[in-house]
Amino acid sequence: MSETNETDRRRRAIQSFVLRQGRLTPAQARALETLEPVYGLPGDQPVEPCSLFGRQAPLIVEIGFGSGDSLAAMAAAAPDRDFIGIEVHGPGVGHLLLQVARQQLGNVRVHRGDAVEYLRHCFHDGSLQGVQIFFPDPWHKKKHHKRRLINPDFIALIAMKLASGGYFHLATDWEDYAQHALAVLDANPAFVNRAGAGRCIERPPHRPLTRFEQRGHRLGHGVRDIFHSRI
Repeated sequence: MSETNETDRRRRAIQSFVLRQGRLTPAQARALETLEPVYGLPGDQPVEPCSLFGRQAPLIVEIGFGSGDSLAAMAAAAPDRDFIGIEVHGPGVGHLLLQVARQQLGNVRVHRGDAVEYLRHCFHDGSLQGVQIFFPDPWHKKKHHKRRLINPDFIALIAMKLASGGYFHLATDWEDYAQHALAVLDANPAFVNRAGAGRCIERPPHRPLTRFEQRGHRLGHGVRDIFHSRI
């Protein structure tokens, strides 16, 4: 095995998540059985937006959408945009699928799986208008920093998939992780920080408060929004 292939293998082996499926409610289980075949996307086929949505529209990807509440709200508020949510945890996928069906959100599709591999293999370069990640696991212990999703290789991959003028939006309530992310993004010449180097923006009105964020506010946690544009 070549040195390059061995390095790639090791990078793939380090995941930014631990698969904790949790307990599915009966409704979530039914959604995975009946709605995932309708709104779900397989991990072995390229994403063709016109075929999926029947139109050409700005395409936004949200990674790690949790319960999917904020993604559903954004999709409902922006019917002129299409959204693909990526999440590894079954209960969250089931919850979002229920909302998609109830609200008849024709501009949402879902993939259950590893976001890094899905981005790398299934999206065409330059096909995305935006990538958003809200409250990723900060892996706050130093020995776990290698698991952080935001790293130079991942940001380079996002830059490749974004169209010119597209955006990357991150929100976190961990100051250390915010500073880490800012350093990684500001160092990539494909991006420009919309707030200025090393700075965050105010929460934009189009990003709804998540359940996690509302709990953080009650506990006095500060939230930082990081917004970079693809040059």
